[in-house]
Amino acid sequence: MLEKIKQTTEFIQKQIDFKPEIGIILGTGLGNLTNEIDVKFKIPYAEIPNFPISTVEGHSGQLIFGILGNKKVVAMQGRFHYYEGYTMKEVTFPIRVLKMLGIKMLVLSNASGGVNPDFKVGDMMIIRDHINMMGDNPLLGKNDDRLGPRFPDMHIPYDRILLEKGIEIAKKNNVNYQVGVYVAVTGPTYETPAEYKMFRVIGGDAVGMSTVPEVIVARHMDIPCFAVSVITDLGVEGMIVEISHQEVIEAAKAAEPKMTQVIKELIESVEL
Repeated sequence: MLEKIKQTTEFIQKQIDFKPEIGIILGTGLGNLTNEIDVKFKIPYAEIPNFPISTVEGHSGQLIFGILGNKKVVAMQGRFHYYEGYTMKEVTFPIRVLKMLGIKMLVLSNASGGVNPDFKVGDMMIIRDHINMMGDNPLLGKNDDRLGPRFPDMHIPYDRILLEKGIEIAKKNNVNYQVGVYVAVTGPTYETPAEYKMFRVIGGDAVGMSTVPEVIVARHMDIPCFAVSVITDLGVEGMIVEISHQEVIEAAKAAEPKMTQVIKELIESVEL
């Protein structure tokens, strides 16, 4: 894997004269944050060796390099999902490349279903912890100590300083924010009422189909993480309705401006 990572990193470095400090992964319907970036370079995933290609509506599929909040950033406009048929190692391969390119921090966003009865559609949940219910882990198999330890510690998966800053920024901007636990499942089906109930019982506040594999690999490589979920539908008893992917995209887009504001100000405030 290390050889593939080096090959991909070297290809990208030959295309651009730019060393990013912060990586950003944009979830379903949340790609417009890139409009805030002073773009210097764009590389479609299809041109990058060893990179998967995003197959999901709402995920554009390109790396964007530029300036956001006075920081050099690289944004993944479109991520990869386990349910697309990729292995966990393929899903998380870009994170390892971003680390090799020089990032010192990773910001992630996703659209998710709220299972906390206090949540409303359109809320932004700052993720403080997660539960991996995907039945797989990107670190399974032989470990390469050059990438990270065999048994990485996960007691602080989401950086506490970044979390506190995110809360402070959300309060200042009057954003409807929540803080909670994200449950990751494989998808691609949305959950049954019994599954929603189970995720709440085990300590979840929101459920989605991404983010956790990427955070596991980021922490394996010692990258601090900050992540937000936009609540696009509710899995709360008595409030569950039929949901489509298009409705999730629309709900995410409606809530996107406030998420963008928080992420932009967070990036501007951090010292690397």
